[in-house]
Amino acid sequence: MTIGNLFIFSQVPKALPGIGLIVILVLIFIFGLLILAYGRMWLQARLSGAPVSVGELIGMTLRRVDARTIVQSRITAVQAGIDLSRRDLESHYLAGGRVPNVVRALIAADRANLNLSFKVATAIDLAGRDILDAVQTSVNPKVIDCPDPAKGRETVDAVSQDGIQLKAKARVTVRTNLQRLIGGATEPTIIARVGEGIVTTIGSAVSHKNVLENPDNISKQVLAKSLDAGTAFEILSIDIADIDVGENIGAKLQAAQAEADLARARAEAEKRRAMAVAREQEMKALVQENRAKVVLAEAEVPLAMADAFKKGNLGIMDYYKMKNIVADTSMRDSIAKPQKKDE
Repeated sequence: MTIGNLFIFSQVPKALPGIGLIVILVLIFIFGLLILAYGRMWLQARLSGAPVSVGELIGMTLRRVDARTIVQSRITAVQAGIDLSRRDLESHYLAGGRVPNVVRALIAADRANLNLSFKVATAIDLAGRDILDAVQTSVNPKVIDCPDPAKGRETVDAVSQDGIQLKAKARVTVRTNLQRLIGGATEPTIIARVGEGIVTTIGSAVSHKNVLENPDNISKQVLAKSLDAGTAFEILSIDIADIDVGENIGAKLQAAQAEADLARARAEAEKRRAMAVAREQEMKALVQENRAKVVLAEAEVPLAMADAFKKGNLGIMDYYKMKNIVADTSMRDSIAKPQKKDE
């Protein structure tokens, strides 16, 4: 063994107390950090009856879980008499759920004796529904206006069989059905179905007076159609808040039909007039055509006479007799015609 190695080994016993002190100080420092970071939560959970170990707190931090949210939510549930495990709450948090909202909803459902399990509550929350609002609506029913004023319509308009328009407003009282909340239709579907029911009921009425006399018949007939089937709500009542008389749609339709019939009759008359004018022009053209034929025939008369002279079929005396006849006829025509007075 060399002299250097002997020197190093001789210094080791002297350095051990210094290294041990440093290790102790580091451990004290780490313990202090743990106390500062998790001591309050650990003590609060322990005193509240929902204990959680420091290792679990560190594990939640490493998994990027808000340990304070999980601890506070579990304490709230335990204090309300609901036993929820840290693992379930952490799993729902990692899935993107709203843990405090679910815990408050479970407490509200437990107080109202509603059958709501943690699994169903988390499923509703992960589906994007507000589980706390759903539980509150299940306990305290809410009123939906039909139609929705936010959509720009104030009334549901329908026409009875006598042609009179009626404008109605309805208020639908609904309660959340927690068992059908997942996959169930929302408020717009309820509003659409109730509006359709109102239009159908008014349209089947023989007279608008019958509807005005008994507006509750609309509520009864619409409510009897089970409009809440397949929705996330249970319809408790449908009340007609207001109903007014609108325009006489039947009279307007009849007037429009009469105008359409008049326009069609005018078109038919114009068609017949145009055909008559065209026929008149055709007849005039036919007359001119026949006159042209007469002129052509008259032009052939001298040729026929000349040919007759050549062949000896017509003598000069016969020609003079014919001329005398023509002159006599012309004189008779001039005598028969009345003389025109000078202007």
